[in-house]
Amino acid sequence: MGNKRHEKIGLSEEQVLEMYKTMLLARKIDERMWLLNRSGKIPFVISCQGQEAAQVGAAFALDRQKDWTAPYYRDLGVVLAFGMTPKDLMLSAFAKAEDPNSGGRQMPGHFGQKKNRILTGSSPVTTQLPHAVGVALAGKMEKQDFVSFVTLGEGSSNQGDFHEGLNFAGVHKLPVITMVENNKYAISVPFDRQVASENISIRASSYGMHGITVDGNDPIAVYEAVKDARERAINGEGPSLIEAVTYRLTAHSSDDDDRTYREKEEIEEAKKHDCVLTFSNYLKEVGVLTEELDEKIHAEVKELVNEATEYAEEAPYAAPEHALRFVYEE
Repeated sequence: MGNKRHEKIGLSEEQVLEMYKTMLLARKIDERMWLLNRSGKIPFVISCQGQEAAQVGAAFALDRQKDWTAPYYRDLGVVLAFGMTPKDLMLSAFAKAEDPNSGGRQMPGHFGQKKNRILTGSSPVTTQLPHAVGVALAGKMEKQDFVSFVTLGEGSSNQGDFHEGLNFAGVHKLPVITMVENNKYAISVPFDRQVASENISIRASSYGMHGITVDGNDPIAVYEAVKDARERAINGEGPSLIEAVTYRLTAHSSDDDDRTYREKEEIEEAKKHDCVLTFSNYLKEVGVLTEELDEKIHAEVKELVNEATEYAEEAPYAAPEHALRFVYEE
């Protein structure tokens, strides 16, 4: 039995297994979406592959019955942890009427589901950050004890909304946690060509907030950082900026050819540190996961993905007149 790091920060065996299952589910839904896209059945995919540890580790550290999240387009792991189902996500991919995000109106990755406190996102990058700050302000004004949690890519951290949102949050000491999923590429631009500072979290000091950089391939490290940030926020100690350093294993989206800007060897090297595999290995080393249980989890996940795919493919599209819904006062 190796070093049970999860126990030291208060995670039970059940919780780490649930984290692993959620990471695997996000990965398998994503892989299926690529197959569906390449076979001409769905129009677009923007992947979470390589970033599941950061997403799931963070979501599990929040109070998912109370806290609000403003996820960015890659965050399959976050929205699954917050209560979206594989069916919900497949309905969105197929743009069907039952898609809870937008009734099939928007591209996949534009998450939004009021019942699970997932704030509706929009296409311009980083617009979710001021929204999350606004929700945190509302919570503070109403003296409620929830936090808002917002994610973005490191490319988005160079947008005006990032500065405006964090500056406002810092001035008003708002209970908002911002997590930058640094996957090394803003579409085709590598990190060193987009950011001059040594990392993203160093920027926190300019906004008068706590900042930390963590290993985004390690869900336990991310869980710990977000848990600490949540405690500080609830105690009135203000916002935090967390940078989870990870890697994007796929092209930017199904419309991108990443062979034009990065070497195949770089991706192959990154795959050796694939968070789904490394977390599975950790759980096996500490005796939480057996080969038999791992096979069972894989089979369960496969069944969920198959069911979701079949259901969404057969589900009806929205009626043409639905295009006018929610546009004018009815």
